Formats: sequence, structure tokens, C-alpha cells
Amino acid sequence: MIERLAALALAAAALTAPALAAPTAAQKAEFLAVCMGISGDEALCTCKADAAMDLIDERFMGVVLSSMKGGAPAASDYEAYNTYVARSNQICKPNY
Repeated sequence: MIERLAALALAAAALTAPALAAPTAAQKAEFLAVCMGISGDEALCTCKADAAMDLIDERFMGVVLSSMKGGAPAASDYEAYNTYVARSNQICKPNY
């Protein structure tokens, strides 16, 4: 249990550490387009796209986009990916 909490804390710290480079406008547009194709919920997709710009960096946006298209995060990105999903849900779906 303690190891899991430590891993989650590290993953959360990775998301709050200064990003190397913010996601690009093209990545944000792609996120929005893919999300709309999946859910069709413009308000949710816009919120999630905006949240991604604050929560993750350009490299990790590639991980998220790949995952949205059916790929799986690499083992080294899995905890951070789960943390990102949880944080974006907290922001965009507060009672989720």
C-alpha cells in the first residue's frame, strides 16, 4: 500500500513539475477532434482539451492522443497517464 501511494505521489509530482514544452495548438486541435469523434460532447471535449494544456507537456500529449486512438501508454507512462485522466476528470466532470 505504501509503495502504491509513493508511486502515485511520484506520478502526481511529474504532472505538477514544470513542463518541458506545453502541448502545441495543433495537438490541442487534434485532441478536440479525436474527443469529439469519441464522445460528441463539445463541452466535455473543450474542457478536457483546455485541461490537458495545463496538466501535461507536449511529449505526454502524444501519449494521450495515441491512447485516445486506441493505443496503450508505455509501462513507464502508465501511472502518470492514470493520474492525468483522474485529474482531468476532477476538473471536467467534478462529480464523476
